[in-house]
Amino acid sequence: MRKHILLSALLVAAAASAGAQASKAPMKAPAAAAMQLPAGIAGTWEGKSMTGPKDSVITQYVNVITADGKGWTTKLTGRDAMAVRIIAAGGDSVVTEMGPYNSILRPGTQVTTRQTTHFKGETSMGTFEAKFSNGDVVKGKSSGKRTKM
Repeated sequence: MRKHILLSALLVAAAASAGAQASKAPMKAPAAAAMQLPAGIAGTWEGKSMTGPKDSVITQYVNVITADGKGWTTKLTGRDAMAVRIIAAGGDSVVTEMGPYNSILRPGTQVTTRQTTHFKGETSMGTFEAKFSNGDVVKGKSSGKRTKM
């Protein structure tokens, strides 16, 4: 029985590896309209991004989300609004990406952030990963609340 399970796992891994090697071109995110965004997330959301064991707030933001998701923008404190790309969506969650843009924490350094956000009623929570142009990566979490429909 163990040999059968091990062999099956190896075959699945080999097939996945072969498929990944066959396509060297980067994958594109599906269009927002083709994804099922969580119902009722349109509106203005105010939130904060935090890192560290004591959840130190590193920035605050305002997300403006249109019903179809095509108009999603994020405005960081003291910055102009930036366009947000929807990478994936399903159930109550959306994965987004923003950047590269000038880092708030590291002036002169570009950063790209990817965030997974879970929506429940008038609140949101999630995690993010910030990749800096020098190769550093910072991970943290976020929380927010809807302020306008």
